[in-house]
Amino acid sequence: MAAKPTVNLDYPPGATPLDADELTSLIPGHITTQAELNEWEQLNIGEGDKWARKQRKEILSEHFLRQLHRQMFGETWKWAGEFRKSDKNIGVDWLYIGVELKKLLDDVRYQIEHATFPADEIAIRFHHRLVAIHAFPNGNGRHARMMADLLIERLGQPHFSWGGRRMASGNLTDATPIRRDYIAALQAADARDMAALLAFARS
Repeated sequence: MAAKPTVNLDYPPGATPLDADELTSLIPGHITTQAELNEWEQLNIGEGDKWARKQRKEILSEHFLRQLHRQMFGETWKWAGEFRKSDKNIGVDWLYIGVELKKLLDDVRYQIEHATFPADEIAIRFHHRLVAIHAFPNGNGRHARMMADLLIERLGQPHFSWGGRRMASGNLTDATPIRRDYIAALQAADARDMAALLAFARS
């Protein structure tokens, strides 16, 4: 059996590099570059989005979070839907992922029940904390954005544009001005200033 070709990934700023073990779990054998991986993942994510839109089940559960990640990346990575088993350049200690997710989901349910924040802010705070936990080896930002879209729609509002009105300046996967602004907004949210991320999500 021929060995798989070497995959050369070029991570944009703010991305989570995969370790050697995680990279060996790449399913398609033809991918050798970041551009090819991005294109393949985008097709996979599109199918995940179609699946998600058909769901009527509770989305604020660990089971659904895992299931969505598996639908988004299951044709790309063998570990899709599985929590990471190592620490990264971002995220909580991997041993506490389950605990931190439970806290997050409990908090969001409380915020919805008591209307603690406007709907957009509930969903964007949820997105920010989900990214900060960084439950999976990769794909956390894309997964968190889709989860926020599903949540805001359940709350009766249109899904977020995530800078979509500015897509001529790039996308959120590559090292572009729009990604730079997204990362800056996440970093401001880390410092408890949600304004930039709220604005970005509707820009």
